Amino acid sequence: MTDALSADAPVALPATDHEAEARNAARNHRRRVLFWRWFILALMLGGWELAGQMGWIDEFFYSRPSLIAVRLWQWATEGVDGISLWYHLWVTMEESLIGFFTGAIAGVLVGVALGRNRLAADVFSVYIKVINSIPRVVLAPIFIMLFGLGLASKVALAFVMVFFVVFSNAFQGVREADRALIANAQILGASPWQLTRSVIIPSAMSWIFASLHVSFGFAIVGAIVGEFVGSRYGIGLLINVAKGSFDAAGMYAAIVIIMLVALGVEQIMTLIEHRLAKWRPAPLQETA
Repeated sequence: MTDALSADAPVALPATDHEAEARNAARNHRRRVLFWRWFILALMLGGWELAGQMGWIDEFFYSRPSLIAVRLWQWATEGVDGISLWYHLWVTMEESLIGFFTGAIAGVLVGVALGRNRLAADVFSVYIKVINSIPRVVLAPIFIMLFGLGLASKVALAFVMVFFVVFSNAFQGVREADRALIANAQILGASPWQLTRSVIIPSAMSWIFASLHVSFGFAIVGAIVGEFVGSRYGIGLLINVAKGSFDAAGMYAAIVIIMLVALGVEQIMTLIEHRLAKWRPAPLQETA
């Protein structure tokens, strides 16, 4: 009887076997994700190309992936109207990065400050709501009128696009901090600065990084919109010129450049988040 029970009982695997299984499962999951990503991309591009060649869609408006690739190659090798594509890209990236970093830093600082101060939050909340309700596109011509066609107007618009996204998440993250941890830190004699640095900000880190992932895209949008309204250089100018000459391939080529840049920055930001937040437990789907 004892032998039968012992034969049916599950055998516990060593910890190393569990770790090996988890690594293999994670590796297989990544492979499946990559396969489906590339498969869907190839399916969409192939369908688009086929529809254009068969005349199912009008190339004048929708172009084709092959024509877009040719336009990208022309821009990369010959430039655009005598100006290097990389210079246009650098101008847009400079505007986006400056607006992103200044807007993110200001958003975190103001969000944490108002989140920690109930009176200040109640006083300034109405002003923040009013300013946040202004359509961002309306600000583009105003900033160009105030700061000119140069760098400052595009940075200002990117700053505004980023600030309110980061501020909202930082403010809410501070308000959602674990009250038990705060009480324990206060019992141990933590000063307000120590409490903010060691408890509040780490607790709000997930909220802040969630906003940073989307806010860089908003920074690029701000820079592009500013360039579209008035600029001498930048990817937004290329889109505007392509629109004026009904160059669909040029418009889509500029959009592809923006998407690739945003994707690259997103990957870098994800790596930074993982490095700064190693203490966080893995999400459920990663531990399953």
